[in-house]
Amino acid sequence: MNLSDSQTAVPVPRRVGAMEAVLGHLRGAIERGEYAIGDKLPSEAELCRTLEVSRPVLREALRALQALGLTVAKTGKGTFVVADSVEDPTFGDYAASDLLEVRRHVEIPVAGYAALRRTPENLDHLAHLLDRMERERDTTAWVAMDTLFHLAVAEAAQNPVFRRVIEEIRDALARQSAFLNELGGRREQSNREHRAIVEALIDGSEHDAVEAMSHHLDRVETTLTDIVRPARTDTPTEGGPEA
Repeated sequence: MNLSDSQTAVPVPRRVGAMEAVLGHLRGAIERGEYAIGDKLPSEAELCRTLEVSRPVLREALRALQALGLTVAKTGKGTFVVADSVEDPTFGDYAASDLLEVRRHVEIPVAGYAALRRTPENLDHLAHLLDRMERERDTTAWVAMDTLFHLAVAEAAQNPVFRRVIEEIRDALARQSAFLNELGGRREQSNREHRAIVEALIDGSEHDAVEAMSHHLDRVETTLTDIVRPARTDTPTEGGPEA
């Protein structure tokens, strides 16, 4: 079976495509019972040889399996299957459903307050950050700025408690952002949604800011749902990622 990450000449899509293919292969094997609950997955070296992918690609797929709640990694022992179906992904200390629920109750009203209370300095910072995000092509760097963006919106609300709440979930937000970008191709869409938020803050429109943040979180939820419960397809052919 060839899941090589050197099938095309375009670096970023090639890497993401290979990771998705490896994840789809391993997830399918677990859900079909080829790896039962309690089983240890083959070693990284063995999986790299079998699937013909690089170790970084494999490790991204293994991290995604763990986020989906299908496996756990035990230091010095390997990766073990703990579930045979995906229920609720986890990002750091928090389940995706819990994280999204809190984000809706915090970040949507925060955006409204930010539209009413933002300072010229807040707007300059957000505009500069957004410009950098729209130019950034490295996923890791973009994810770091994504969390900074949401912190900056909270700061613009001029209430330190809001910022503290976002700080508390910052690691989970980063993990979720990386997950959605690797598996859902969310970066360009997120940039457009972020720009709508900033434009609403510039206009000082509480209504538009609330609507823009609501839409952003709706799209996050939709993408998560699509990843967790993908449309069923036939078994993929060898030599490429799943459809």
